[in-house]
Order: sequence, then structure tokens, then C-alpha cells
Amino acid sequence: MEHGRQDSGDSISELQEWRPVSYRKCTDTLWLLLFCLFWAGLMFISGYAVVAGAAERLVLGYDSFGNICGRKNTPVEGANLSGLDMTNKKYVFFLNSCSLEIQRHKISSLSLCVSSCPQQQLNSLEDLQSFARNNDSFLCVYNLNVSSYTLNPKVAQLCPTLPVPPSMSFPLFNRCVPQNPECYSKYASVLIHMVNEMDVFHRILSGILAGRDTVIGLSVLALAFSLILVLAFRFIQTLLIHTLIALVVFGLLFVSGVLWWLHYDYRSDPSTELETEKENAKFLLGYAIFSTIVTIVLLSLILVLRKRLQLGVQLFRIVGKIIGRIPFLLFQPFWTFLILVVFWVFWVAVLLSLGTAGSAQSTSGGQVEYRALSGICYMAWYHFIGLIWTSEFILACQQMVIAGAVVTCYFNRNKNSPPPHPVLSSISVLFCYHLGTAVKGSFLITILRIPRIVLLYLYSILNQKHAYTTTAINGTNFCTSAKDAVCILARNSAKLTSISCFGDFLLFLGKVFVVCFTVFGGLMAFNYHRQLQAWVVPLLLVGFFAYLMSHSFLSVFEVTADAMFLCFAIDMETNDGTAEKPYFVDQELLTFVSQSNKLTEGREHRNTRPFQDNEDGTELQPMT
Repeated sequence: MEHGRQDSGDSISELQEWRPVSYRKCTDTLWLLLFCLFWAGLMFISGYAVVAGAAERLVLGYDSFGNICGRKNTPVEGANLSGLDMTNKKYVFFLNSCSLEIQRHKISSLSLCVSSCPQQQLNSLEDLQSFARNNDSFLCVYNLNVSSYTLNPKVAQLCPTLPVPPSMSFPLFNRCVPQNPECYSKYASVLIHMVNEMDVFHRILSGILAGRDTVIGLSVLALAFSLILVLAFRFIQTLLIHTLIALVVFGLLFVSGVLWWLHYDYRSDPSTELETEKENAKFLLGYAIFSTIVTIVLLSLILVLRKRLQLGVQLFRIVGKIIGRIPFLLFQPFWTFLILVVFWVFWVAVLLSLGTAGSAQSTSGGQVEYRALSGICYMAWYHFIGLIWTSEFILACQQMVIAGAVVTCYFNRNKNSPPPHPVLSSISVLFCYHLGTAVKGSFLITILRIPRIVLLYLYSILNQKHAYTTTAINGTNFCTSAKDAVCILARNSAKLTSISCFGDFLLFLGKVFVVCFTVFGGLMAFNYHRQLQAWVVPLLLVGFFAYLMSHSFLSVFEVTADAMFLCFAIDMETNDGTAEKPYFVDQELLTFVSQSNKLTEGREHRNTRPFQDNEDGTELQPMT
């Protein structure tokens, strides 16, 4: 054995000492402190947005006196008609709807909150009185009594211009839109101008608010698809894989075709005037190109790997056996999902409030203007980084919990009697020692998520799943764990890479399935409200949420498989199968790896090659 060690040269001295430790120390504490400081900044932005913002103004609309229609309001200093209760007055009515003009980027006409829009033409002041008394909807300024409509000498400035055209409430922004062709043409041109004058950020916010119910419904749909796939992979059969692949191919082709068709429909529509519709057409073109490229790549990979379907069945059968020993692993995605939902609701609420942050200032005529505050765009970008980083951190914590539980059970001699409470033990280790590592890993993944195509190689080097598993074993920081994982996997790449990659590919197809059918539902739902709504960005948000949900649920299998293979590589390198240093691996996994890679010669090589001694000369010990 001494001769073997000498022949191996310096390569043996460079091998990592793999040993699950019972005594641990905190890792990457500076990164945890940085994350706390970052969240302190998020809390400041959140507080500022809540105090200075009013998201209801985007959709509910507001009158010339600063009252938001459809809710109770607080008074604005210097505006006597502000602070009114508009709970029953949900629609915005312009007094001069047939002669609107733009002055200093705002509509010149006085606007009021009314309970209903006049559906018939009103030709006289008596008609205004009758409409007010019959419908409890007052079309003159609030401080003018109904009985004074025909008596007040200033009624021309306080009441709408006669005749008042019939109008209907517009479903998106709750405006009373005149139905008279001439008035409607003038009204629409002014409204189009106002929407086009809005910056992209506020148009996107209005689209999110307008489609909030659809976004919630599609997120629930993605959750249902994810649950179905978790159960399917838990009890996987060959027919299921064929069905999944067929559905993914159909979904990719169908979504790509729908995107191209919608883009053509927008481009060929001669009535497209709104800037939001033009933006939708541009985004749809980008989506269609991206979807087509993804479809071609995935179809090529499916064609190449079609002969290895049975390998995937065997792999997930073994993974399912491990999860069967730790059944509480299947509950981890539920907790992760609930935490993600709470964070996403908080994030969207702050974003909407941030987009409407502005100071209400009264004018000389008692009206109210909202002036946007400086620095909002920078806060929005900071808030967006917080979305990605925090979401990745939550997922990283789940991956570390799963990896720690799998490591604990793998390095256990009695496979029929796993250690008690491995999941709770893994959670305890994470929160006591390795939150900083999860923060650092999620930050690096956040940075690489944006230019991922350019930095794909570096992303693979810093693959967080293997780094978290190594941290669970050795208790080292993120960079050290990533380096050690890369080294040992590189030495065993011929044995494990093809199996692991094929398993990851099948799980990725599952995520594509969830995203495809969720996005398809979004395309059908959002396309019915294409006017005045930048719905392609909310659709992108839905796709992002769908991917995170499916990733959260399917990562149980993904992390379990990756942790299992990393433990297998460590086991093969640390032990030699003799009575003094037996393997921890069970016979089923060893047979599966050997048959999958035809490693008869490789196994003989492992039994004769030099191995690394531990400090006390004993085999790798299970975690305590």
C-alpha cells in the first residue's frame, strides 16, 4: 500500500478529506451579514413605498381633487373637496368628455367620481337633476347641491358641458367612455396620448394590476401541474416518461405556433395605435423567437436521448426508494411554496406601491396633482434584484435541507433503520451553521442568472446543488465546497455524468411542461384584454412563477439524485469494499451504476487503486 501511495504522486495529496463532521462552525458569515443589510434596504424601500404610494390610482382612477374612486380617502391639505368617501362611486367622469385637451401632460377637463355613467344623452340641467335623483349619481362638482343645478350662476363651470353624451364604463380603468362617435374619437385619441406618455414602468404596473386575477389563477394552475408531476415521478413508469415527452413536444410546438400567430395578428391589425399594443407586438416577437429556439434544441436532445428512457425509469425508481426512507422530503416543497407565495405577494404589493409613489400637492383652484418622486427607477431595480436573490435563497435552503437529509441516510450502515428525524436535523444544521453559504450560493446564482448564456461555463462550475451537498458533508464554505465537488465529480465524470445528466434532463422536461401549459393558459387569458394593457410582461412574470414552483417541487428528486451520486463518488473514493473499509452504497445502486456505464473494468480499477486514509485510519463515519 505504501508503494501504491508513492506511485500516485502529488495527486493523492491534493485529494479532499471527505468526512461528515459532528463539530461544525459557521460558514460564509460575512455573506449572511451582507444579506441582512440588503434586506434592511428592502425594508426601507417597502416602508417608503407604503407611505408614498397608492397602487389603486393606476386602475381605480381618481378625480381632480385627489379622491381615489371606489374607496375612502384621506384629506389633502389645501384641497377642500379631498378626503371624501367614494366607496359607492367607482367610475371617473370627465365634465368635458367631448372636448378633452392635453395641457402639461394632463387632461385639462375636471373629473369626478360617480356611481354610474349616463347611458342616455342629457340635454338640459333638468335632465342632470333627474339623473342624479334617480340614479344617485351626481355629475356636477360635489359641493353643488342637486336642487341648485338650475339656480347657481356658475353652473357652467361646475357641471358638465351640455349636451352630455351617453357613455359606458370602460372595464380596465373604470372611466365613463362616451358612445357618441365624434366624442368617442376625440376621447380615445386623448386617452391614447396619455397612455403613450406613461413610461414603460408605469404601463407594466398597470398591466400587472389589471391582470392580477389572471396571474393568481395561472399561478394556481402551475401549482396543480407541479403537484401532478411530483406524484408522477414518485411512482414513475416507462409509459409515464413517454407521455411526458409527448406532452412537452406538443406544448412546445403549440406555444411557439400561438406566439407567432399572435405576433402576426398584432402586426397586421390596422387599429393598433396604443403604445402598449406596439410593445406587446415587440415582446411577442421576442418570445416567439426564443420559444422556437428552445423547441428546436429540446427536440434535438429528445431525439438523441430517446434510447435511454429505461435508464431514467431505473434512476427514479432508486431515487423514489431513498425518498421512501425519508418520506418527509416530499413535504419540503409545500413549506418552500408557502414561503415563496408570501414573499411574492409582499414583493408585488411593494412594487405596485412603489410605482405610484408621488406627493399630492394642491393647486390654486383647490385641485390636486400627483408629482412623481425622484429615484423611483433605481429603487425598482433594487427591488427586482431582491426578487431573484431572495427566491434563489429560499430554494437554496430547501436544497441544503434535502441534501443534508440524503447525506445522513446514505452514510448509515443499517439501511432498514435510517437515523431519526434526518429532515429536522438537516434544518437545524442549516440554520445554526450554513445560512451564509445558502446566501452566497444564491447570490452567485442570481448574478449568473442574468447573463447566463455568456457565463454558462462558470455557472456549471458553481453548481449550487453539489456545493450545498458538500457543505452538508464537510461543513466548508460555499467556494471550497464547490471546488471540492467539481474535483471529485471530475474524477468520476465517466461513471456518473451521463446518468445524472439524463435524470436532470427528464426533470427539466417536467419543468418545461409546467411552464408551457401555464404560459399557454396565460396567452389565451391575457389576449382577451389586449387594449391599454402591457400583458406580455405579466405573462413573463407568470412564466417565472411557474418555473419556480415546478423547480421547488421537482427539486426534491433533482437534489436527492445529485446528492446520492455525489455520496456514491465519495464512497467509492474513500472506501475500497474490503471488510475493513466496506462501501456504504446498497447493492441496488451499485448494480445500477455498473450496468448503466458498463463499469466492470472500472470497478476492478477502483479495488486496486490507492485510496486515501482518514486521520484515524477508519472508514467514513455517518453524520451525528
